[in-house]
Amino acid sequence: MMSVPNPSERRAKQRFIIERDLRYRVLQEDEIVDSGTGKTLNISSGGVAFISDHPLQPGAFVELSISWPALLDNSCRMKLVAVGRVLRSQDRRVAATIEKYEFRTQARSLTDAPPAMGPETMLRRWVEGSRRAISGVGPV
Repeated sequence: MMSVPNPSERRAKQRFIIERDLRYRVLQEDEIVDSGTGKTLNISSGGVAFISDHPLQPGAFVELSISWPALLDNSCRMKLVAVGRVLRSQDRRVAATIEKYEFRTQARSLTDAPPAMGPETMLRRWVEGSRRAISGVGPV
Protein backbone atom coordinates (compact mmCIF):
# COMPACT_ATOMS: atom_id res chain seq x y z
CA MET A 1 0.00 0.00 0.00
CA MET A 2 1.53 3.31 -1.08
CA SER A 3 0.56 6.89 -0.44
CA VAL A 4 -0.07 9.07 -3.48
CA PRO A 5 2.11 12.22 -3.06
CA ASN A 6 1.02 15.15 -5.17
CA PRO A 7 1.94 18.76 -4.30
CA SER A 8 -1.10 20.15 -6.14
CA GLU A 9 -3.51 17.83 -4.30
CA ARG A 10 -6.43 19.74 -2.75
CA ARG A 11 -8.10 16.83 -0.96
CA ALA A 12 -7.98 16.93 2.84
CA LYS A 13 -7.54 13.15 3.20
CA GLN A 14 -4.45 11.24 2.13
CA ARG A 15 -5.17 8.57 -0.51
CA PHE A 16 -3.49 5.18 -0.63
CA ILE A 17 -3.07 3.10 -3.75
CA ILE A 18 -4.60 -0.29 -3.06
CA GLU A 19 -6.06 -2.79 -5.53
CA ARG A 20 -8.62 -5.06 -3.88
CA ASP A 21 -11.73 -6.87 -5.09
CA LEU A 22 -15.02 -5.25 -4.17
CA ARG A 23 -18.75 -5.79 -4.48
CA TYR A 24 -21.26 -2.95 -4.47
CA ARG A 25 -24.98 -2.39 -4.05
CA VAL A 26 -26.94 0.70 -5.05
CA LEU A 27 -30.07 1.76 -3.16
CA GLN A 28 -32.86 3.90 -4.60
CA GLU A 29 -36.23 4.53 -2.96
CA ASP A 30 -35.56 1.88 -0.26
CA GLU A 31 -34.81 -0.85 -2.82
CA ILE A 32 -31.52 -2.31 -3.96
CA VAL A 33 -31.64 -1.45 -7.66
CA ASP A 34 -28.17 -2.40 -8.81
CA SER A 35 -25.19 -4.47 -7.77
CA GLY A 36 -21.90 -5.51 -9.23
CA THR A 37 -18.22 -6.10 -8.75
CA GLY A 38 -15.02 -4.20 -9.32
CA LYS A 39 -11.53 -3.35 -8.07
CA THR A 40 -10.38 -0.48 -5.90
CA LEU A 41 -7.86 2.01 -7.31
CA ASN A 42 -7.20 4.05 -4.18
CA ILE A 43 -8.79 4.67 -0.81
CA SER A 44 -8.75 7.26 1.96
CA SER A 45 -10.71 7.75 5.16
CA GLY A 46 -13.12 9.95 3.19
CA GLY A 47 -13.62 8.05 -0.05
CA VAL A 48 -12.68 5.35 -2.51
CA ALA A 49 -11.99 5.27 -6.24
CA PHE A 50 -12.74 2.03 -8.05
CA ILE A 51 -13.41 0.38 -11.38
CA SER A 52 -16.94 -1.03 -11.58
CA ASP A 53 -18.37 -3.51 -14.06
CA HIS A 54 -20.63 -0.70 -15.38
CA PRO A 55 -21.12 3.08 -14.81
CA LEU A 56 -22.98 4.21 -11.67
CA GLN A 57 -25.27 7.23 -11.28
CA PRO A 58 -23.70 10.19 -9.43
CA GLY A 59 -25.57 10.94 -6.21
CA ALA A 60 -26.67 7.33 -5.73
CA PHE A 61 -26.41 5.74 -2.28
CA VAL A 62 -23.87 2.91 -2.45
CA GLU A 63 -22.63 0.15 -0.15
CA LEU A 64 -19.15 -1.19 -0.87
CA SER A 65 -17.77 -4.48 0.43
CA ILE A 66 -13.99 -4.46 -0.03
CA SER A 67 -11.75 -7.48 0.51
CA TRP A 68 -9.25 -6.33 3.14
CA PRO A 69 -5.55 -7.38 2.93
CA ALA A 70 -5.09 -7.98 6.69
CA LEU A 71 -6.22 -11.09 8.57
CA LEU A 72 -7.96 -11.12 11.94
CA ASP A 73 -5.82 -13.13 14.39
CA ASN A 74 -3.64 -14.15 11.41
CA SER A 75 -6.34 -16.58 10.26
CA CYS A 76 -9.68 -14.93 9.44
CA ARG A 77 -10.18 -12.92 6.25
CA MET A 78 -11.71 -9.46 6.69
CA LYS A 79 -13.73 -7.08 4.57
CA LEU A 80 -14.36 -3.37 4.86
CA VAL A 81 -18.04 -2.50 4.44
CA ALA A 82 -18.59 1.19 3.71
CA VAL A 83 -21.58 3.31 2.75
CA GLY A 84 -21.62 6.64 0.98
CA ARG A 85 -22.62 8.35 -2.23
CA VAL A 86 -21.29 8.17 -5.77
CA LEU A 87 -19.53 11.48 -6.45
CA ARG A 88 -18.71 10.86 -10.09
CA SER A 89 -18.71 8.04 -12.59
CA GLN A 90 -17.07 8.17 -16.00
CA ASP A 91 -17.15 5.05 -18.10
CA ARG A 92 -16.45 2.44 -15.41
CA ARG A 93 -14.26 4.61 -13.16
CA VAL A 94 -16.18 5.60 -10.00
CA ALA A 95 -15.42 7.86 -7.02
CA ALA A 96 -17.57 7.52 -3.90
CA THR A 97 -17.57 9.01 -0.42
CA ILE A 98 -17.15 6.92 2.72
CA GLU A 99 -19.67 8.23 5.25
CA LYS A 100 -19.81 5.20 7.53
CA TYR A 101 -17.80 1.98 7.65
CA GLU A 102 -17.17 -1.18 9.64
CA PHE A 103 -14.91 -4.20 9.38
CA ARG A 104 -16.51 -7.63 9.19
CA THR A 105 -15.24 -11.16 8.82
CA GLN A 106 -15.35 -12.49 5.27
CA ALA A 107 -16.57 -15.80 3.86
CA ARG A 108 -13.85 -18.12 2.58
CA SER A 109 -14.93 -17.61 -1.03
CA LEU A 110 -17.67 -15.80 -2.90
CA THR A 111 -19.57 -19.09 -3.23
CA ASP A 112 -19.55 -19.43 0.60
CA ALA A 113 -20.92 -15.92 1.06
CA PRO A 114 -24.58 -15.40 1.97
CA PRO A 115 -26.80 -13.77 -0.66
CA ALA A 116 -25.89 -10.11 -1.14
CA MET A 117 -29.48 -8.85 -1.18
CA GLY A 118 -30.59 -9.33 2.43
CA PRO A 119 -33.65 -7.40 3.66
CA GLU A 120 -31.71 -5.31 6.23
CA THR A 121 -28.44 -3.71 5.21
CA MET A 122 -26.14 -1.11 6.70
CA LEU A 123 -26.82 0.93 3.54
CA ARG A 124 -30.57 1.06 4.18
CA ARG A 125 -30.11 2.03 7.83
CA TRP A 126 -27.65 4.78 6.85
CA VAL A 127 -29.89 6.17 4.10
CA GLU A 128 -32.91 6.24 6.41
CA GLY A 129 -30.87 8.01 9.10
CA SER A 130 -29.63 10.54 6.53
CA ARG A 131 -33.19 11.23 5.37
CA ARG A 132 -34.36 11.77 8.96
CA ALA A 133 -31.46 14.15 9.64
CA ILE A 134 -32.27 16.18 6.53
CA SER A 135 -36.01 16.33 7.20
CA GLY A 136 -35.63 16.81 10.98
CA VAL A 137 -38.04 13.94 11.70
CA GLY A 138 -37.27 11.32 14.33
CA PRO A 139 -34.00 10.34 16.00
CA VAL A 140 -30.83 10.18 13.97
